[in-house]
Amino acid sequence: MKTSDAIYRSPLASAGGLAVTGSGRQHAMQAVRDRKLPSHAVVLVENGHGFLESEAGGRQSVKSPALFWLFPNRQHSYGPDAEGWSERWALFEGSLVRDFLRLRLISEQNPVVDLRNLDRAQRLFNAIHADLLEDTNLARASAAASLHRIVVLAAQQASKLKPASPEGPDIAEIIEALRRRATQSLDMAAFAAEYRMSPATLRRKVTAEVGLPPKGFQLRVRMDHAKELLATTEDKIETVAAKIGFEDAFYFSRLFHERENCTPREFRARYRRT
Repeated sequence: MKTSDAIYRSPLASAGGLAVTGSGRQHAMQAVRDRKLPSHAVVLVENGHGFLESEAGGRQSVKSPALFWLFPNRQHSYGPDAEGWSERWALFEGSLVRDFLRLRLISEQNPVVDLRNLDRAQRLFNAIHADLLEDTNLARASAAASLHRIVVLAAQQASKLKPASPEGPDIAEIIEALRRRATQSLDMAAFAAEYRMSPATLRRKVTAEVGLPPKGFQLRVRMDHAKELLATTEDKIETVAAKIGFEDAFYFSRLFHERENCTPREFRARYRRT
């Protein structure tokens, strides 16, 4: 493997949320075998074909343009076929990565993401490399922002390229239905039957997708709409409560306070658009 350019940086003590600790670009002719990294990594394959193998994801084909995620202290192997491939890479760490995993923006089970827009990814990797070369606090923050954008770009590409599931409707369809019916009473058994699954399976799938069970997600949707109404309209609290499906304005106010640590009137005073 011939390395053309690589930078390594120690993370700043104050940058606990997300820090980029390395970046490079190379043309690889040989595979990395049975390696473990101390941090997360993302590898962008610009041209060429090869493979990625990990315990969680098994052996997967990699065909450019694509990127894949590597996870700390997890053994992995990857590399090109006989013709080699061109790759860019970045190392990163920080507490924000837990949110990436919790929100399933990156996944150990599905680490390879096929890309439709190589140019955008290349620009972001270039920006990271330039920022690490500059090595100032502002440049480090900029590198972290670019890495965050790579995570979002990859998640968007993975979502758009995901084939329809043979096991049933796409989870996005279910989430959208819950959102549309947020102000209606939810009969879990009947709703699950619409999507040909048990209530327990539906609850598990929804929770894995949005971090909340179905009714909890619907309540969040209702409260978000209430905040929008409070900030952008002159509607009375009773009217806001009714619009999001609460007949009892006092119960709505109590629930709002429990979730937001302020009353609806206090929220309106803080965020009203005048």
